[in-house]
Amino acid sequence: MELELAALAGQAASTVVDGLATAGWERARQALADLWSRAQPDRADRVAADLTDARADALTARRTGDEALEQGLVTEWAARLERLLAAHPELVPELRRVLDELRPAGAEDAAPRTVTMKAKASGRSRVTMAGRDVNITKG
Repeated sequence: MELELAALAGQAASTVVDGLATAGWERARQALADLWSRAQPDRADRVAADLTDARADALTARRTGDEALEQGLVTEWAARLERLLAAHPELVPELRRVLDELRPAGAEDAAPRTVTMKAKASGRSRVTMAGRDVNITKG
């Protein structure tokens, strides 16, 4: 279940951050604030304010082509959503509904699907697999 929550949180964070950089950003902000208000009403206003701040960063990232900044926002919101869902798993269906609302028309075809990856290493070989971004540094 942890992996499922992490995947859902990551997908939601990516969708929300993408939405923050569009004209419909207020809908994304309100949807997440509403989600938080169901579980932690005292934090909903703070979440809305944080999303407003994140919008400025998302716009800057898009304008300057700063993919690291945008990915940082996704990572931050994925972690926040994952913690919320871990503490309140009853919100999972609600977050899925929010994702469906925020996802642009026609994006259903691009929605992530289950992927199974298998690898076998032998000898001194190394296998690196990732479902998204991966950074490898030799050290």
